[in-house]
Order: sequence, then structure tokens, then C-alpha cells
Amino acid sequence: MTTVLLVRHGLTAVTGSILLGWTPGVGLDDRGRAQAGALAGRLASVPLTAVVSSPLQRCRETAEAIVTRQRAAAAGQGEGAQDGQDGDASRAGPGTGTSAEGGSGPRERDAVTLDDRLGECHYGDWTGQETKVLTADPLWRTVQDHPSAVVFPGPGGEALRDTQHRAVTAVRDWNARLGPAAVWLACSHGDVIKAIVADAMGIHLDLFQRILIDPCSLTIIRYTERRPFVIRVNDRGGSVADLLPAPWTFPADEGDAVVGGGA
Repeated sequence: MTTVLLVRHGLTAVTGSILLGWTPGVGLDDRGRAQAGALAGRLASVPLTAVVSSPLQRCRETAEAIVTRQRAAAAGQGEGAQDGQDGDASRAGPGTGTSAEGGSGPRERDAVTLDDRLGECHYGDWTGQETKVLTADPLWRTVQDHPSAVVFPGPGGEALRDTQHRAVTAVRDWNARLGPAAVWLACSHGDVIKAIVADAMGIHLDLFQRILIDPCSLTIIRYTERRPFVIRVNDRGGSVADLLPAPWTFPADEGDAVVGGGA
């Protein structure tokens, strides 16, 4: 049975307010770097077979923090390592595509391997838009209530069902490549991880908005020949008090999910 640790990237300066999609060059802010460092510390004692990431910078930086701490733990340096500023990224993997943000050559275990199929949904014309503006778009209600029917408008706009298909295929391919004893990590995006979890739980994509995936949260799925087991969802560490909802400030109904995952 293969175990995959799904990690959403840490916070950026615009997480939750701007729908970034595949916007290049947006890295973690100070909060996101702190989140990535803290998660890397939690995972330091977990011997990861591979760390695979979306090619987008915010995911790469999160994954690199984890790899850096893994190296330090393996070398017996423990807490002495710097958090995530000097990791390497290489592109490899079954069925991976190409992207403006990436590298080359397969190196698992000691480096971040990039897989475009774990990249964010291609939001088309919605990319780069303020979330508060998007809530007024008629498509917003379809995204909330019938996401399996959504194809984002404009050049390159992707269907959410296609996002789910490529992401689940990537996980299954890596499971097969790494083997049943593997414990590996995939760093991706809120909607992508939600889609993977929905598939593992056997629920329709139209219900995936019920799943919440916070920045730098940890979700664990164990895959067996018979079925997947969802072990943990949206684990942020910390105390139970941290799970209590903050005052609702999002410019939409409190029952709506934030497209892209929110902050």
C-alpha cells in the first residue's frame, strides 16, 4: 500500500484575494515561509521516498523547505538547517508536461521533482482576477453548485473535471512508479487536492466544495489494491482552537467555497 502526503502550498501575499491560477513568479510571503518551515519540521522524521510538486513557484518553495529539512535530518543536523531556501527542483515523472517554471532530469529523494499534472487548474479569463469580482460572475454559482459542468472561459480555460482527471492520474502513476512500500509527498493547490480527496472518498466532483484544504495543510491518503483510505484531511497542526472558524469576511454567502482554496 502506497501512502501519499498531499500538501497545499503556504500563503502568498495575495492568497484568497486574487485567483492566481498559473500566474508565474508568485512565491511565499513571510507567513508562507514560516508555515513551510513548520511543516518541514513536523515531517523531518518521516523518510519520504519522493517529493513531487506542481511547477508553480509557491509550491516549489514549499516543497523545497521540506526537502531541505529532510536532508538535514538524514545528515543528523536536525534543527540546524535553513528552511527551504536552497532546495533543488527537477522535472521528471510519468506523463509530465512542460511549463515555463521547471527544471530537467529525474532525481527523487534528495530533490523536488516537478509534475505539471499537479499544477493549479487553468482558470482562463478568471486568472489574476479579484475573488470579490468573480463572485458576481454568473459562472460563480455553477462553480459552487455544479463544478463538474464548469469549463473556465477564455484561452486555455480548463474544465474542473479535467483538472481532477490529470491530478488523480498523476497520483496513481507515481504510486505505481514508487511502489507499495513508498511514502511520498505531493505539493499542490487547494482545488487540486480537494479533487484528489473527492476521488479517494468516492464522492462526485459536484460535492468537492464541501472539502476544505487550507494553506500548508497536510492530507494523507493510503492507496491499496482494493480501495484508498483517507487517513487525514486538512491537518494544520496546532491546537483544536485553531480549527474554530474566523469571522466570515469573504464577499459571498458563507456557504460558498473560495475558488482556488482561499486563505
